[in-house]
Formats: sequence, structure tokens, C-alpha cells
Amino acid sequence: MQWPRIREPSGAAGHKVTMGIATLGPLWAALLLPLLVFGIPTEEPTSGEAVASTPTGGCRRCCDSLAPADAADVSPASPSALPYVLPEVRPYINITILKGDKGDRGPLGTPGKLGKEGPRGDRGPQGTKGSKGQVGSPGAPCRTRSSAFSVGRKTALHSSEGFQPLLFDTVFVNPDGHFDMAAGRFVAPLRGLYFFSLNVHSWNFKETYVHVVHNEEAAVILYAQPSDRSIMQSQSVMLALAPGDHVWVRLFKRERENAVYSDDVDTYITFSGHLIKPEDD
Repeated sequence: MQWPRIREPSGAAGHKVTMGIATLGPLWAALLLPLLVFGIPTEEPTSGEAVASTPTGGCRRCCDSLAPADAADVSPASPSALPYVLPEVRPYINITILKGDKGDRGPLGTPGKLGKEGPRGDRGPQGTKGSKGQVGSPGAPCRTRSSAFSVGRKTALHSSEGFQPLLFDTVFVNPDGHFDMAAGRFVAPLRGLYFFSLNVHSWNFKETYVHVVHNEEAAVILYAQPSDRSIMQSQSVMLALAPGDHVWVRLFKRERENAVYSDDVDTYITFSGHLIKPEDD
């Protein structure tokens, strides 16, 4: 077994210690010898200081400074250099405690851009009837859109000339006066389509030859041959008339005697007409 080598202190401090040991007796020398070997600590290491380790192969006094290599190996910031492990601190803030009261409503912002037009919605329910409005101003006089007449004759007639107008003495319908009773003619008030109807009664053993005339041209003819009996005859026609056109009835005499029958009691001869459709409709 090899005993550790005791290194004697050097310098003034070492000289004083050596002199003190020589002066004391052997008993005090035995007590102070360990302090000389291991060194007397001057102060306890703090938490921020590193404890130097003794290198292999030699002793080190507490008063000697650390070597540069040893000082570089131990960092004060290293957790292993501290005598205990520091706890990790993570701050936590409760947001609900910091939340304040609800503020006032802010001012209305500017309107945004107009969006695309959406699809048309369903028809809503019918609303309540509104109050009656004010009477409007009188309009312009309306243009006559209707025309009608119906006339008759109670007197028999024999034709004594080539063409003899058939006049009428009875008015059934002539609201607008479009049929001229004195001339025996209907005067068209509007351009359009008109319908006319003629009814006569023939005379015994006499010819019946009657024209419905448009202006001065025969449009249709009503004819009955001589017979021993009197017979009702009729003719109808539809004409396109212009304003001012005339429609009337005339007898036409040829080789035979021409006549229509009627009496004062009954009306055997009638002539009627009316507007069907104005041209501008």
C-alpha cells in the first residue's frame, strides 16, 4: 500500500504553518496534519460557482486559480453546475378575468355594392281594397265604335220606272241616325265590315226584282217569279264599307210588272244592317 504524497505548503503561509507545527507538540501536529494535506476552505461554494475537481496525478490548493481549460469546461449557465434543478416557469393569463364590459354599438358603415338580382319570388297574398280615388278629368269625345239600324215599310209598291228607290216609313232601330229616312239610304260612319238583310213579300202574279245597292252599283239581287201565291223572300249580304258609303234598296222593272206587297196593318218589308268589325281593331 502506497501512502499519498504530502505536499508541503510553500511561500510565507507555508513557512508560518511549518513553524507553528514545530512549536506545538506531537499531539497538535497530528490534528493539524489533515488540514495541511487537504487545505483549509476559506468559504463555502455558492449556487452560482462551480466546484473544481482535483486532476489526476497531483494535489491542488484552494487558493490556486483554475486552469483555463477547466474553467471553460464548467459553465455557470449549465444546469449541472447548480446544486439543485430550477423549476420551469410558464406564465398563464386568465382571459376571462381581463375581458371588460360590452361596448356601445358603433356607427353604421357605408353601404356595400349592389348584388346580383335574385330570382323572382312567388306572388304574395292579395291586399285589402283601397279607398276610392278622386274623379278624373273628362276625357276626349269617344269615337263611335258601333252602328246599327232596322226599318220597315207598311205600304205596297209598284215600279213604274226602270230603277225606283224603295223608301221606308217605319223605324225599329236607328240610335245614331245613320239611316237617312228621307233618302232611304244608310250612310257608313266608320270603315269596316257591315252586315245587311232585306225581307220582302211578293205580289200575286207579279214579278219581284229588287237590288241591294252599294253606292250606285248593285251588290246582290232578290228575285221571285210570278205566282198565284204571295211568298216571303229574303236576301242578306256582308259589305266592306268606307266612311260615307251608301247602302240602299231599289226596284228594277223589266218586261213584266214589278211589285212588293204590304198593308197598313202588318209590316211585310224590312231592311236592317249593323257594323260587325271596324277596320282599325
